[in-house]
Amino acid sequence: MGTLARWARAEWGLLYVTVREPLRRRGLQAISMTLAAVALTALLQYVQNRPWGYGPVQDLGAVRAADPLWSALLRTPLSLFVPALDLPVWGALAQILLVFGIAELCLGWWRTLAIAYVATLAGTLYARLGITLGPHAPFGLPWTDAQVVDTGPSAAVVGLAVFVGWRYGAYVTASAVTLAMVVEVLLKENLAGKEHLAALMAVGLLCLVVALRHRDGSRPRTARRHRWSGNCTGRGSGLPPIQS
Repeated sequence: MGTLARWARAEWGLLYVTVREPLRRRGLQAISMTLAAVALTALLQYVQNRPWGYGPVQDLGAVRAADPLWSALLRTPLSLFVPALDLPVWGALAQILLVFGIAELCLGWWRTLAIAYVATLAGTLYARLGITLGPHAPFGLPWTDAQVVDTGPSAAVVGLAVFVGWRYGAYVTASAVTLAMVVEVLLKENLAGKEHLAALMAVGLLCLVVALRHRDGSRPRTARRHRWSGNCTGRGSGLPPIQS
């Protein structure tokens, strides 16, 4: 147990401290965006299961690869909070509460929403690319997937889990989430699984950009002034600050 405890502290210690402090000081107010997202998801689930509400929710938040691109882009932000009809809603609510909550405590609400949107948008755009490539291409999709309704927070949850794990040193956790998504595609090759991989690729690229900015921001000021002719003087590290 001593070895396990040491591993847990090494893996989740920084994340635990970062999450604990704002919760201790502000309580549930520290995750107000997450609670609003949970409430919105529950409301949309209730409305779309009413005879009068299914159509409006689909019109505002249901994304299909067959839709015009401009329409899909307009619907993508809300689609993140529209639970899939073939999955239990409690799963979506639990994912948002846990992963969005931790991300909001660590990164702040706007960074959380931004990363969630990047991951969701990556999946939405991949679906169009995969259908264009066709079912016989390595990353292609069958044309029937163009009519699949693509909603729910799963891609955003996967992306946020990996980004927060990487940002706060929980590398085993981030790797485990990534491996689980790969296994999902290998065992059940479907649109959702491949969209999760697209979300991971987008978030991985985002991690790389942040790391490069951090490395550049950590250089001696004289070196940066020499390279950039003084245009970057005073820039920070580029990494999201730890919330405390």
